[in-house]
Amino acid sequence: MIELRLAEPAEFSAIGELTVQAYLADATLSADDPYCELLRDAAGRAKDAELWVATDGAGTLLGTVTWCPAGSSYRELAGPREGEFRTLAVAADARGRGVGELLVRRCLERSLEAGSQAVVISTAEWMRTAHRLYRRLGFIPATERDWWPRPDVHLLAFVRPLP
Repeated sequence: MIELRLAEPAEFSAIGELTVQAYLADATLSADDPYCELLRDAAGRAKDAELWVATDGAGTLLGTVTWCPAGSSYRELAGPREGEFRTLAVAADARGRGVGELLVRRCLERSLEAGSQAVVISTAEWMRTAHRLYRRLGFIPATERDWWPRPDVHLLAFVRPLP
């Protein structure tokens, strides 16, 4: 059984490390990349957004995602009436169990609850597993919103209309 809930402060360090390890496992990102510090900052995400976790029946962290409400400094692309999430990460030993999908679906629910008409996300070119998940859940590329946060990182935009 997988439970979704808001993260607790005692978990922030472990959530930060889980996020870094998930990104390092799939990326051309190196452990000394400055982005790793942002990934480790679970406390900052929890303070200015909603930091969600997936746990198993024993309370083991399986994954995390940050849902970024209106006014959050973690929003990158969302316009009015759009939801946004970021830093989706699943522990290596929890992959293939539907954890990522459950976390994304929670963000879709939160966006609906907030009155959003769509959800927008940024994802790195190399996150191909995530791209497959997003497409399966109804996200479509929004190439006109692709962007470069720094010269060596190209982020792709995806949008999912909400009912």
